[in-house]
Amino acid sequence: MKTVNTSPQPTPIEPSALKSLGWKVVAGFIVVALLPPAIMFLAAGRVDWWEAWVMVGMLAVTTMGSRVILLLKHPDLALERARWTEGQHSKPWDKTLMPVVAIYGPFLMWLVAGMDKRWNGSPPLPLALELAAFVVMVLGYLFSVWALLANKFFSAVVRIQKDRGHTVVTTGPYRFVRHPGYAGGVFGYLVTPIALGKLWVYVPALLTIVAVVIRTALEDKTLRDELAGYEEYAQRTRYRLVPGVW
Repeated sequence: MKTVNTSPQPTPIEPSALKSLGWKVVAGFIVVALLPPAIMFLAAGRVDWWEAWVMVGMLAVTTMGSRVILLLKHPDLALERARWTEGQHSKPWDKTLMPVVAIYGPFLMWLVAGMDKRWNGSPPLPLALELAAFVVMVLGYLFSVWALLANKFFSAVVRIQKDRGHTVVTTGPYRFVRHPGYAGGVFGYLVTPIALGKLWVYVPALLTIVAVVIRTALEDKTLRDELAGYEEYAQRTRYRLVPGVW
């Protein structure tokens, strides 16, 4: 289905806004690159942990790469995502769920991983299993990045973006599931404890996944109720996160 967009097109971004956006992207990258190792290695009390270094490197590369491509392809979306703290027109329930999914959940996963490393709480896992988990994690990240680049309305908060001419997106990974960004994140969270070799991470990981599922359900209902053409899309693309499951 191709949706005809009769809404006003977004106005061009001012050079000053682009400059400010660039600094926000750089600052965000620094946080993503430095916060995970700071939390994990401080909690672990050591830095000789190759699994953690691999994960940090993957996060840095995928985050920086996707943001650079986003700036080149959809600068207006990059600006929209950079303004997530303003929360304009976002749903009240998302002001609680968004930080849980994007900030508090991962923060607890890194913290628990470091504590598990410090106290040797988990039994050693086979190297092949950890490497396989990293492969799945990369695929999950790439699936989410694909969704980000395919959907120019991929906001960090749940809102109907009437000011940006919001329409239904059915291309890219949206051909398979209705919320591929969340789907990639869920698969990443599921294998993170194995990749790090710290099974206690499953406690915050599963709690975070529950929050993702709740947010997905609420966002899907919002889109079905308020975004023209989404109900028809949902009838054709039946599953929200996992084909054949939900």
